[in-house]
Amino acid sequence: MGKGVPSYTDEEFVAAIRHGDDRALAQLYRLHYPMVSHYVLQNSGTEDEAKDVYQEGVMVFYEKVRDGSLELSCQIKTYLYAVCRRLWLKRLSEKTRFSGRLDDHEPFLETGAEADLAAAEERDQQFALMGEALDRIGEPCRSLLEGFYLLDKSMQQLTAEFGYTNPDNAKNQKYKCLVRLKKLFFTHYKEEESF
Repeated sequence: MGKGVPSYTDEEFVAAIRHGDDRALAQLYRLHYPMVSHYVLQNSGTEDEAKDVYQEGVMVFYEKVRDGSLELSCQIKTYLYAVCRRLWLKRLSEKTRFSGRLDDHEPFLETGAEADLAAAEERDQQFALMGEALDRIGEPCRSLLEGFYLLDKSMQQLTAEFGYTNPDNAKNQKYKCLVRLKKLFFTHYKEEESF
């Protein structure tokens, strides 16, 4: 490592990232990127694709560390390799440049990365479906829900912005909109699951 840059053990990386240490995350990012880059480049990928895959893999790791759900049964390097490898193989299969099945290549390392990746993909799919439901809900519900949940506006602010007579009326309308959004989301979610 360079001067003035602390080196971390895997446990220290996890603890530092959990406590919001951006230096540890940046160091971790630099430390294992060459391994993933080499893998992607050796398997029909480009440098940009390697960066994208590594970014996604690090984000899966980071989110698991931050929310306390990471159960690391191997080295961080192995975990990141497994996540990034699966992400890359999935991308290759989606691009149809890869004709074999994912299961046919190298036995998968039991790192827990597969479950973490599946959970992250499921959450991303749910966010996308929620975004679609939010698009379909229409106004003023969309703006009201976005204002409260995404922009963190108070009921007082929303009352003034939407012209409600008092905050209780705004709260009641927000509740009705939320019920409609949930109905749209779960109707669409069940349709997606049946495919």
